Amino acid sequence: MRAVAQDDYEGPMSDLRFVVLKDYNGKPVRNAAVVLHPVKKNGKQELGGLELKTDNDGKTNIDGIPYGSLRVQVLAPGFQTYGEDYEINKPETEITVKLKRPKGQYTTGNGDTKKADDTKAPEQKPQ
Repeated sequence: MRAVAQDDYEGPMSDLRFVVLKDYNGKPVRNAAVVLHPVKKNGKQELGGLELKTDNDGKTNIDGIPYGSLRVQVLAPGFQTYGEDYEINKPETEITVKLKRPKGQYTTGNGDTKKADDTKAPEQKPQ
């Protein structure tokens, strides 16, 4: 990350605070991975990055992140992966992420799309 890689960076910096919650009940998600990647002006992710872990209250923080575009990804077992780009432009920034449960999976076979949890056996076609 630029803040770590460039000790000589003298531009404005932000202290970031993250809160990761369950979307359906607002309770904290502990031990979620919060991954930070700087984003170039063209929207492409820069090399490098940083991973933080949430505590028992679903919180984590980092100080000294340079102003600019930042891609935030949040991963936790049993939840959909969250990803969003943020424009960091204040001395302190708090980001609250609400993780959702995964939706039903879909598979395609024989040209048909069915829910993976569909317990009905596929219809047999005569040969």
